[in-house]
Amino acid sequence: MDAITLIATSKFGLESLVKQEALALGFTDLQVSDGRIQFPAVISDIPRLNLWLRFADRLLLVMGEFEALTFDDLFEQTKSLPWEKWISADGRFTVNAKTIKSQLQSGRSCQSIVKKAIVERLKSHYQVDWFPETGPDFTVQVAIRKNRALLTLDTSGAGLHKRGYRTEAGAAPLKETLAAALVQLSYWQPDRLLLDPMCGSGTILIEAAMIARNLAPGLNRPFAAEGWPAIPSAVWNNARESARKAARPFPTPQIFGYDNDPHVIKIARQNAARAGVAADIQFAVKPVRDLWIDRQYGVLITNPPYGIRLTDKQTINKIYVALNKMFRKKTGWSVYLLTADRKFPQYFKRGRPNRVRKLYNGAIQVNFYQYFGDKPPD
Repeated sequence: MDAITLIATSKFGLESLVKQEALALGFTDLQVSDGRIQFPAVISDIPRLNLWLRFADRLLLVMGEFEALTFDDLFEQTKSLPWEKWISADGRFTVNAKTIKSQLQSGRSCQSIVKKAIVERLKSHYQVDWFPETGPDFTVQVAIRKNRALLTLDTSGAGLHKRGYRTEAGAAPLKETLAAALVQLSYWQPDRLLLDPMCGSGTILIEAAMIARNLAPGLNRPFAAEGWPAIPSAVWNNARESARKAARPFPTPQIFGYDNDPHVIKIARQNAARAGVAADIQFAVKPVRDLWIDRQYGVLITNPPYGIRLTDKQTINKIYVALNKMFRKKTGWSVYLLTADRKFPQYFKRGRPNRVRKLYNGAIQVNFYQYFGDKPPD
């Protein structure tokens, strides 16, 4: 199949994880920049990557990159690209544009120019003056930074965090891609106990179970590029079948999730069932203050409510005090906590965090506090 260039986009702070998973999937010559991992591929890789990228936001197909100092530059260079290779005569396409630190400062104008250039190219190729736009959808992304224009086609459609299992969530839900990243950044392994005492709709634990079972995160959802004539349906079918065969059992699951809200626990169970991991996670209604830990070794990963997010300071303080009481002396537990509240380390008295990683939950800057526990005996 024809050689292409792909870009996996990511939230800031997760680029290394996306790079690692691309390497694990067999890709090389990766170029990493802020929020972007670019690499050579072939057309048949588009289905496989969309199905398997666990930490990335989207998978983009690079159409071209060039200097654009004027609108004429942008129009002519865009028109010179082989859009007909991908966009069918009946295709519906939209253009999204953003520009940063460039002479072309109006995103709306750039959007209009690019759309006009693509239409002119397609008119010439298909020998028509009008397009019915009854076919598959295409989204053209235009990013102009420091006068360099990057034009891509979005192969994913809905963001890759939308796995398809979460039709309902609690307040201020954690994106699935970030939840999976928290698990990957921890020391948790499938043979160890994992606990989320404020699990909400269960996203962290569901993502952990999917990792343990080697379930492709995109297996139960559609993608924009599935309707593109340039990618045969057989390629998609083969990629899905390979993903199904790659799933493995979880022999001794030790994953526990608690929350004080019966409604969100019900949602968590439903989400786990849709993700195919209901048997791998034990959910129960239990407030943090009533939690009793009788195991000396384990991993806690949680995203508690914080001021920006849901609750008042008094409630937050009670949560912090309860966590400190539970885990201050349990040095066999590794504790991982994501919060925008920078005062958390003042409450958790076991010691200074071993590592603090800056991440983003949507547009909110958060810290991932990591307290490493003692290694369990073999």
